[in-house]
Amino acid sequence: MKKLLIWLNQWSVSYIDLGLLVFRLVLGGMFMWHGYPKIAGGVEKWAALGKSMEVFGIAFAPAFWGFMSAFAEFFGGLFFAIGFLYRPMSLLLASNMLVAFSTQMLSDKGLMKASQSFENGGSFFAAFFIGPGRYSLDELMGLNEAKKSRFAKFE
Repeated sequence: MKKLLIWLNQWSVSYIDLGLLVFRLVLGGMFMWHGYPKIAGGVEKWAALGKSMEVFGIAFAPAFWGFMSAFAEFFGGLFFAIGFLYRPMSLLLASNMLVAFSTQMLSDKGLMKASQSFENGGSFFAAFFIGPGRYSLDELMGLNEAKKSRFAKFE
């Protein structure tokens, strides 16, 4: 059993970049899917979305805050998916999810409602440290210079 697990680990490490590509496309694509109706909804939709900032005592410019959230979801999801400006987008999306989680918890919606925001935010935060992988625009443009040296023996 131990040999099988060692083999499985060694085999899967050689496909890390493929796994990161799938991760980026799925998570980024879903954020684009959720963000499109928000970004396309216009000022009225943005103002309604931005009103959630009132739980933090921020009652001014709700359309601006709603637009920023819609922008983060749609364009952040797009850039995350293609691996462009990956680390800044990871932080943008993680912070957007932190606001969503906090808003849901402070609005007494509970953890059952807020858990998805927490999980997604944690995924984006972890993605910041992991990087976009070889199959990304950041890699193509030379913006992903930090290599995974600990995996070098498997490449």
